[in-house]
Amino acid sequence: MPIYSTFDQSTLDREYSPSSCIDDLDVYLDEYARTSKVAKSDALQDNACEADLRYGAGAEETLDLFLPAESGSAPLHVFIHGGYWQLLSKDESCFAAPMFQQRGSFFAAVNYTLAPRQNLTGIVEENRRAIAWLYQNAGIWGFDRDRIYLSGHSAGAHLAMMMLLTDWPQFGLPRDVIKGVCAVSGLYDLEPVRLSYVNEVMGMDTSEAERNSPLRHSLVNPCPVILAYGDNETDEFKRQTDEYQRVLQDADIPVTLSEIADRNHFDVILDLADANSWLSRQVFSQMGIARAS
Repeated sequence: MPIYSTFDQSTLDREYSPSSCIDDLDVYLDEYARTSKVAKSDALQDNACEADLRYGAGAEETLDLFLPAESGSAPLHVFIHGGYWQLLSKDESCFAAPMFQQRGSFFAAVNYTLAPRQNLTGIVEENRRAIAWLYQNAGIWGFDRDRIYLSGHSAGAHLAMMMLLTDWPQFGLPRDVIKGVCAVSGLYDLEPVRLSYVNEVMGMDTSEAERNSPLRHSLVNPCPVILAYGDNETDEFKRQTDEYQRVLQDADIPVTLSEIADRNHFDVILDLADANSWLSRQVFSQMGIARAS
């Protein structure tokens, strides 16, 4: 019997399992960890990283802030990691930091409490607190609080788009605090996720899934959006992004979409650390920063 659309349970579970398209997930997780460790170690050695800054009361509500080589007002790029809201941390999420530092931009890698210790609504709220904290404390480090941009990968792409559904004045921030988003291999309608194996950990009911589905709501903080996914991803991940592009276009939101060749769900985000990639060039252009140091 179909569980969602034409999918039975096994097919739905496969469609929402990004690792079904690859041979070894650990290869990519190890690459995130290795390159992030090098980036952070180098930055700490150069006094260019403020580590474990606390943006909330929770034990996991921390972030690492990477500083550019030159002082002065500069934009901030905030990266939100994926892992199906259950895995990874900021420690595997700063591999792209050097690319932004070299171009005169600050870079923040956000940590948040993982499921099942936190539900999805709580995870969204933690990320909102991180953005609010960064805005409110911009003067300490000198980045321009009026030039904050986001990127996110997989579940992080979902969280990045949820930031555009935020009523920022409730946090004491301007409604348009986010000036641009890059969402890579994201999930924007959570109803099929709720019906899949993923929900064994997440525990979403229909109300929470609907409330946290960007596809089902209008942006409160509209801004330009970059969407991308790898060519070696499941049809459902591609469909969700394609559908979201159409929704944003219909709402007159500036949106760019690319299916990136020779990439899967896990290595496509590594293009953010490659200055010559389509993804990084799009982000640099969105932020108005130089492509070369």
